[in-house]
Order: sequence, then structure tokens, then C-alpha cells
Amino acid sequence: MSPPLPASDEIEAIIAPYRNAEGPLLPMLHAVQDAFGHIPETAHRVIAEALNISRAELHGVISFYHDFRSQPAGRHVLKICRAEACQAVGGAALADATLKRLGLEWHGTTRNGAVTVEPVYCLGLCACAPAAMLDDRVLGRVDDARMTTLLAEAGA
Repeated sequence: MSPPLPASDEIEAIIAPYRNAEGPLLPMLHAVQDAFGHIPETAHRVIAEALNISRAELHGVISFYHDFRSQPAGRHVLKICRAEACQAVGGAALADATLKRLGLEWHGTTRNGAVTVEPVYCLGLCACAPAAMLDDRVLGRVDDARMTTLLAEAGA
């Protein structure tokens, strides 16, 4: 069962501190996502009206930035680097094997809600590629064995 959608007044309260800031859209989106784990559809109208922008403009920003989600993530988020340095040393095969093992596409969440897998375009560990990030823990030299351990830790 999905959690109830947040009410407009709840969203208003979250975005209110940013209304008069310079460039308030991204801080508002981050605050909403921090509160709910994603940017629910009910927040779109409230934010668009608060900033006097169209919902299409808002959607463009949300869809441009990969860190914004339209659905809640799993209890753990696994990001796998897709940048060239990681690709050059097996990152693509690691990503493909991980997605296949979990039966997911990018941005998918395991059936048990444990792990969401997302692409990321550089974690800054190019010398230790391929790289991944589980929640806030950045990891280098990730191979199949290490990925198996990470997935087990996350309950996938």
C-alpha cells in the first residue's frame, strides 16, 4: 500500500522558506524530496504556482536532474558509475550484470523495496574504477564479488 499523498498545505510549508530566495526552484525541489523521498505529483502544482512557472517548465527541471525522483526509492540507493573511466575497466558489464541479477532496469527498485539502482555520471574515483555508491558510501574497484556483498548488505 502506498503512503498517502502529501496535502498542498504540507508542501506549502516545506517550500515557504525558499520563496524569497534567489533561484528558489532547486532548493524547493530538494526540500520536497528530502521530506517525501521523491517529488510527488501533488507538489508540482504548488511549486509551479508559487514560482509563477508552468508545470511544463517544472517538469523540464525535474527530468533534467537525475537525482530527482518521481517515485519513492528503495531503502537503499545503489548508484553505478556510467562515466568513461569506469566503462573502460568493466563498468558497463558490472552494471548490466547487476541489473540482470536484480531483474531491474535503471531507476528500478527490487520487489522487496530494499534497493533502487540508478546510474551516476562520475563519482570521482576514476583511478579506482569501476565505482559505485551505496547510500552515502562511495566505493572503488567494484567487481562482481564486491557487488554481491553490497547487494547482500542492502538486503537485495
